[in-house]
Amino acid sequence: MLECVVNVSEGRDAGRLRALAESAGPDLLDRHADPDHHRAVLTLVGEAAPRALAARAIELLDLRDHTGAHPRLGVVDVVPFVALDGSTADDAVEARDAFATWLSGELGVPCFLYGAERSLPEVRRQAFHGLPPDRGPSEPHPTAGATAVGARAPLVAFNLWMSSPDLAVARAVAAAARGPALRALGLQVGDATQVSMNLVDPLRVGPADAYDVVGDLLRAAGASIARAELVGLVPEAVLQRTPRSAWERLDLAPDRTIEARVARRPVGPA
Repeated sequence: MLECVVNVSEGRDAGRLRALAESAGPDLLDRHADPDHHRAVLTLVGEAAPRALAARAIELLDLRDHTGAHPRLGVVDVVPFVALDGSTADDAVEARDAFATWLSGELGVPCFLYGAERSLPEVRRQAFHGLPPDRGPSEPHPTAGATAVGARAPLVAFNLWMSSPDLAVARAVAAAARGPALRALGLQVGDATQVSMNLVDPLRVGPADAYDVVGDLLRAAGASIARAELVGLVPEAVLQRTPRSAWERLDLAPDRTIEARVARRPVGPA
């Protein structure tokens, strides 16, 4: 089985968010939307649901109208495929390549591949600036922009909100916290600031580790953490690696694992 975590540039309109979720049908495991980021993260399984969701998003959304705290390339911004039990990394690469070929060929959206070739941050920095699309037109789609399509291992998206707004501190802390297993940005989100992270090796640096690292850096700058926010789901192994006493503080729970959502997913005809 493959997981696909589609990041879409819509986080405010309830009707559009509902339509996007409905397009995925029973293959939707989770949806997280943020109005300040103006972004939704939809966790799916399989290869059909990501295509249905992408087509609906391109029909409904227009990048020219988009403003939000999170950087983006397109309305269907990031589409990573992740191998779960029963699948391999090669299966994820095959699904990635097939999706990019479909999206660029059927809907005319240029696609940039990431994974073994390059990282997602490299795509964000270089797309259309020295890095041409791997599939599709050489210029962004007029309303849909472009899409980064990846094959990767499981990661954890994790935000830490600061107790007082200070974008300069958030950016400095994010820069200091970054490492091979942790990617971070300091972002202004409405009237607040946060350190927004991708824990790309969560069995090495998990939510508790990231919380401690960022907390120490903030304290050194005279600031503190207000709250933690899990975006999407975590692998069961990451939850079990985390002390149970810290789950609530870290916004973790047994029903927010990939495995728990797959187990309760409807099977058979709808």
